Amino acid sequence: MPGPAELFDLSGKVAVVTGGGRGIGRAISQGLAEAGADVIIASRNLENCERAAREIAESTGRRTWARQLHVGRWDAITAFAEEAWHHFGKVDVLVNNAGMSPLYDDLRSVTEDYWEKVVGVNLKGPFKMTVEFGTRMFEGAGGSIINLSTLASLQPQPNTIPYGAAKAGLNIMAKGFVRAWGMKVRVNTIIPGAFRTDVTRFWASIPEGIAEPEQMIGAVVFLASDASSYTTGAELKVAGAVP
Repeated sequence: MPGPAELFDLSGKVAVVTGGGRGIGRAISQGLAEAGADVIIASRNLENCERAAREIAESTGRRTWARQLHVGRWDAITAFAEEAWHHFGKVDVLVNNAGMSPLYDDLRSVTEDYWEKVVGVNLKGPFKMTVEFGTRMFEGAGGSIINLSTLASLQPQPNTIPYGAAKAGLNIMAKGFVRAWGMKVRVNTIIPGAFRTDVTRFWASIPEGIAEPEQMIGAVVFLASDASSYTTGAELKVAGAVP
């Protein structure tokens, strides 16, 4: 039976992290590389991705690759998946981290365009990413897909209803992929609480005990690695003392 160090070792693995250029995604990309994985870092802001890829490669010695990707654009995801497989020959881990949660003051200010953007990035995009990468994993040696959801998917506030609804769809979506792929492609969901990111700068108040992005690394490495080889369809709350 492998020991703990071997179980958590990601050497030889290739991981994709969406929204990987800053915040939680940046920390996840660093953590996966430190665990041994080569990392494809993707987001809408290519400059952030390139900076993160350069810094992570220098600090870990792992191969990194920065790509521009808007996960709300269906056709772009297909091309991105093909490009990733062509460049690295495989992908073992997908972290659907990219998301958006712009707040609003009044429910009547929620426009159709707002709705489409929020659902597109938080639900449509992760669905297409999971289909494109998970299908290839299933046809190959298997893999692990990790979706980052939110506490708003369980109980949204009045100013996060579309966001919470989209992420609730993400939660249930994972269970369908489990039925499709069984244990060969594991699909798990992390439900984060409050983390300190660029977004929190705009909050009226910062909650006591807010987490740092690096505190997400352990949960992601666990679900990406063989340490969770018998775990799929799980919802792991990483939210401190929030009930």
